[in-house]
Amino acid sequence: MTPVQINNIDHAGLRVSARAGAAFGDAANQALVFPAEFEAVQREFPIVFRRRDEGLQAYALLGLDRDENLFLSGAYWTSRYVPASHQRGPFSIGMVRSAADDDGEPMLHVDFDDPRVDDESGLPLFLEHGGNTPYLDHVTGVLRLLYEGMQTAPAVYAALDDAGLLTTVTLTVDVSEESRYTIPDVLVVDTERLAALTGDTLERLHRSGVLPLAILAAASLGNIQELIARKQMLADAG
Repeated sequence: MTPVQINNIDHAGLRVSARAGAAFGDAANQALVFPAEFEAVQREFPIVFRRRDEGLQAYALLGLDRDENLFLSGAYWTSRYVPASHQRGPFSIGMVRSAADDDGEPMLHVDFDDPRVDDESGLPLFLEHGGNTPYLDHVTGVLRLLYEGMQTAPAVYAALDDAGLLTTVTLTVDVSEESRYTIPDVLVVDTERLAALTGDTLERLHRSGVLPLAILAAASLGNIQELIARKQMLADAG
């Protein structure tokens, strides 16, 4: 991986393909997601939480088998929304420091080892006179969501946890009479506990903006039926 900070002088003619695919890490059965995209994510995917060494993290479930993304068809996603962690493609944010004691400024980088970079069939990053193209503006927005999400998500998830809204479950998914999948040790928003919220806890979650996120995460679990439907279609096609 060779991340390089890009600019409209040295990389004026650079084109980057927006294609997806297994070769680019898109064949995964879960995707890291952040609170700012919960509204879009919950329309397509179930949202679950996992305890990691670095703390609680949220994921969109994409498949049932290992390395299975039921929303990926060749070089394209078939869902209406793609999680930001996959939308970013070969782009990343790197901290550029002007001095050793400087915290640094987040700047846009691109991985020149990625085959999607410098692809003549790709999309331009800069306009003829140096401004950003709509594609580059989109990428910048995605990376901003990811960068801000990494800063703000821990407090949001801690608030859900402290309010007792997250419960550990083993999800059981029956695709057919002969095919059952279990997804162990995930945390989900408990709808009964959510409905029972009262008093100061309810007021605190509402004022902090965490309550709507809890509702979105709880509602997203209905999308497990979409996973089942897509898995059945895959079985029928095979």
